[in-house]
Amino acid sequence: MKKLIPLLSIFIIIAIVIVIFISMSEQKKMVVIHTGNYDKKPIDIELHHFQDSQCGMTIESKINSVQVVAPDGRTWFFDDMGCMSKWYEHIKFKNEAVIWVYATDTKKYIDGRKAWYTRVANTPMHYGFGAYEKKQDGFIDFNQVILYMIRGENLTNPYIKQKLLGNK
Repeated sequence: MKKLIPLLSIFIIIAIVIVIFISMSEQKKMVVIHTGNYDKKPIDIELHHFQDSQCGMTIESKINSVQVVAPDGRTWFFDDMGCMSKWYEHIKFKNEAVIWVYATDTKKYIDGRKAWYTRVANTPMHYGFGAYEKKQDGFIDFNQVILYMIRGENLTNPYIKQKLLGNK
């Protein structure tokens, strides 16, 4: 009997692990890439069900979210413009990509290349680039966002944060 207790314990642990994995596989799967978006329009994302293609975080708000549509209809999702910028510098279809950003001021997806960006927004990954449809003083364009991200000039850089926000 003493020899059966360790063996029985191992079987119980294995059974528990199997039950956990089976229950996890039955949950909704996260969407990282959506296929078939041939119209290249923004996808109506379900919050907490779509995942950032760069950092892996779950998209919890449309504010600051970004969608990039490839020529073949594949769509990638991002919770932060900074994440999209990191991913963007490595893709081969930059010029053909359709980029949608959720505008803070108009509460809708707009063309990311035509949007205006603040550098001091409270974004999910703390890069600071919030999109707006209407230009305001101090806002920058899409190309400047990409350049600042490549150079590391965003709110995750303590020097830049101090320069832009002061002692906040």
